[in-house]
Amino acid sequence: MAVAVAVAGVTTTHRSGCLASAPRRAQHRRRRPSPPRASGAVELRVCTNRTCARQGGREVLAALAGLAPPRVDVDSCGCLGRCGAGPNIVASVAGSAAVFGHVGTAARAAQLLEHILGAAEFDAAAGLATLAKREKAEAALDKGSAAEAEALLNEVIGLNGCGGLQLVYRSRSKARLAIGDISGALEDADEAIRIAPRFPQAHLLRGDALIAMGEYCAAEDAYADALDLDPSIRRSKSFKARVERLQQKLVSATNP
Repeated sequence: MAVAVAVAGVTTTHRSGCLASAPRRAQHRRRRPSPPRASGAVELRVCTNRTCARQGGREVLAALAGLAPPRVDVDSCGCLGRCGAGPNIVASVAGSAAVFGHVGTAARAAQLLEHILGAAEFDAAAGLATLAKREKAEAALDKGSAAEAEALLNEVIGLNGCGGLQLVYRSRSKARLAIGDISGALEDADEAIRIAPRFPQAHLLRGDALIAMGEYCAAEDAYADALDLDPSIRRSKSFKARVERLQQKLVSATNP
């Protein structure tokens, strides 16, 4: 039977079928259906047009993505007017929309979330503490200190922050994979997917963990799921490197 690696528009045919190494891992082989886009009661759109971008719009967009609970949909948008009073954010709640200006820092972004969602759902101070510790952990991970990053991310999860947890589990999955805790890396990738099903990076990390387990067909499915969610990643160097690594593993498995 032939199997083809077709993610990222690259197709390579091999002599054997799915190469998952053992029947006990069959539960990882099933292709996940593409999750529906959540309707979400709250949408936040951050202007990243020229003036707002100079005033910190892109940084605020990143902060909101890390602070917002899963039911809040955060994305960029074009000019909202009121140039010079930015960064400007339009918030849509249950069909009603309002524009907020001068949201130029992570602290202001957290305060806006608390204002919109209510303190019972989002605590600005707790959210900022969680964000700061996660960013510290990710800096350690970028420097190659995976064990330090994992310890910091364990603390972040212990803080029970209400937003950005898919990013925390994403980063801990990466850290665990780096220190050789493959099953833990897969569990964290799956938890990130549970929290935010439409988060492509979690699906990519799931694929990375499955490759480390020798579950090559399931890894291909995970990469394809990420590509379904964000077709633009096919052009990224990191995605192309993942596909090449998967192809090499398949070749090695079929030609021992």
